[in-house]
This record gives sequence, structure tokens and C-alpha cells, in this order.
Amino acid sequence: MSDKNSTQAFAYTPGLKIKTSMLVEKERKLPIQGKVFVKEGDKVTSNQIVAQATITGDPYLVDAATRLGIVAESLPELMVKQIGEEIKEGDLLCRYSMFFGLMKRDVLCPVNGQVESVSNVTGRIVIRTEPIPVNVQAYIPGIVKEVTPDEGAIIETNGAFIQGIFGISGEKHGIIRVVVKDPETILDANLINEAHKDCILIGGSLVTTEAINKAIKIGASGIVCGGINSEDVSKLLGQEIGVAITGEEELGLTLVITEGFGQLPMHHKTFEIFKKYEGYSSSINGETQIRAGVIRPEIIIPHEPEEHDVTEEALVGGMASGTQIRIIRDPYFGAIGKVVSLPVELQALASGSKVRVLEAELATGEKVIIPRANVEIIEE
Repeated sequence: MSDKNSTQAFAYTPGLKIKTSMLVEKERKLPIQGKVFVKEGDKVTSNQIVAQATITGDPYLVDAATRLGIVAESLPELMVKQIGEEIKEGDLLCRYSMFFGLMKRDVLCPVNGQVESVSNVTGRIVIRTEPIPVNVQAYIPGIVKEVTPDEGAIIETNGAFIQGIFGISGEKHGIIRVVVKDPETILDANLINEAHKDCILIGGSLVTTEAINKAIKIGASGIVCGGINSEDVSKLLGQEIGVAITGEEELGLTLVITEGFGQLPMHHKTFEIFKKYEGYSSSINGETQIRAGVIRPEIIIPHEPEEHDVTEEALVGGMASGTQIRIIRDPYFGAIGKVVSLPVELQALASGSKVRVLEAELATGEKVIIPRANVEIIEE
């Protein structure tokens, strides 16, 4: 190594939090302006609706003139429902009578909504479907710290806070259940039973597709595990999935992977936190974004502050010798280690580009040189 190494060097990188107790704040915001139902200081539950907006329904086209067998310009006078009227699926929309009313051709409304327009040029009727409500729940139980009128609120609670490295599906709630004996144990289907309905199941080093499918079948809310095989993710979703951004998948439960792809034992502190708060109600979110505006999958376990709890400050100074890190890119993806040194000089990669690097000692004892951008701090 270069003699320009500095034990005083620091490098900032996004931290992966593993906290036994901290103040957690969550901004709950509508995508468009709407109505906020809470005020500052209110106590809320995790599934309580704190804000609501409505999105205009979709337009539905009815080719009425063709179905009635008339010219388009005759359509307005044959309307039974007029522009602006509410209408239900199956209601009579327009009618054409022939032979003194002895024969009739009817067009029934195909959807619930409102008559938006009737064209005497195209012969079509536009039905605007019913507005779609958009509800934002508190997600975590706690106190409303701040309200932004017409937009949302910030909810604050004390609790354990654990971030993962990869997740699938969005927000859910459930009771923490540790279903393996240690962080090295594989979470297989035989460890899951009907009693795990509505629970967040904690595994060890690997979760199998059989276990995930069984958990979905019995109605579990989520699974948290150290690792998963990347090919199993594709099998579960029926398609390749990019790890750059997730959270909208319809898996049936929320999955959070704490260490990476492959069989990787869950971090000992993470596992101990789950054991400590087994039986507690918690919130889980698999949303992941690893590019600009990093978003980590998370598990929040609200609990009352304890006398021995010490406020855990975030790592704002960055990395230094001895800092615990997790590698987030190949060829050491998911590996845990600690910083040995932070060379000041730029070093050339195989691609030819020059970047800042660090020397890390992995949990196996192996020492490796990797780009600083390829790691994240584990905040403990």
C-alpha cells in the first residue's frame, strides 16, 4: 500500500442502519393535493388514514351511434342520460325507437361514472369513471410531529430500525416471529405454519422459494432474511427484476433481504434485535432504490424508550479505519467487513478509470481493495 495512506482520512457513504432504539420519522405525503385528517400532536395508529386525495377516473368510450345503427348527428337527441349526470353500470344510456316504438335498440352503460360528452361528429359517448380515492396511512404508530396542509404529515415514533439491502413489495404490518434458531439457519417451508398468518417471519442465511410460497399461502405479511438466490427472485415474479428500483411488485407479502444474494447469514446484531422484540407489532417496506435518492427496504419495530437506551447518533462523519461496512457490488456483494485503510491516492480499475478506494478486511479474514462507492456503512 502507498505510504500516503492516512489513518485520519474520512470518506462519506450512505449508511445502512441497524438500530435497537431511535426516533424514527416518516413523511406521509399525497401524490397530489388533497385533505389532511390529522393535526400536530395527534396520536395515530399504523393503519390510520392521515390524508386523502381523489384522482379523476379514466375515460370510457361508447361507440353508441354504431350500436344503434344511426348517423352520428342524431345521437344527442336519443340520449336518456345527459351530460353531467351520474350513471351506474347497466343503466340505460340512450335508446333508438322504430316503427312507432314497436322496436327499440338500447345502449346500456358499461361502467359506473358520469356522462362527460356526447359527440354528434363521431357518434361516441365518453363516460368518466368514478374518482379514485388515494389514501395515505400513517404506516407507523406514533405522534404527528408536523402537518403540511393539503399534502400530508410527518409521523414520529420510537423504535428499532433495521434497513436491508434489497426488498420486494410495499408497506405492510405484522407481528415479529423468529422462525429459525440462529442467523445461519436456512428458512425453509417446514418452519412455517398456519400460526404465522399476519406475521413478519425472520429467517437466517437464506429463504427458499418454497418457504416464500407457503408464507404467501398462509397469509404472512412479510419475510426478512439474510440472503436469497437471485434466480429465485425471477421465479417468484415470473420475470427478471432490476434492483435499481422496486416496491410496486404484487408478491402477496413483503420481502426484505438484509445481506445480499446467495446464502449469507443475517448480521448478528440484526438477528438479536428481532429476537429481543419478537411478538411486537412492526411495519415493513420492501421499496428499494440504489441510485440517486437512495431508498432502503426497512423494518420498524415501535417500542417505548427503555431506561438503558442510549441515543444513537447517525454516522455523519463518514468512514474511518475500523468502520464496519457492507459491500454492495460484485464480486464481493453482500460481504461484511471493516475498513483497514483509506488510501489518499486515486487508483486505476480494470476499466482504466481512476477512483478512490479502500482496503477492507472481510469477515473471512481476507483483505481486499475496493472502490469506496461500492460499500456502505453499517450504522450500529
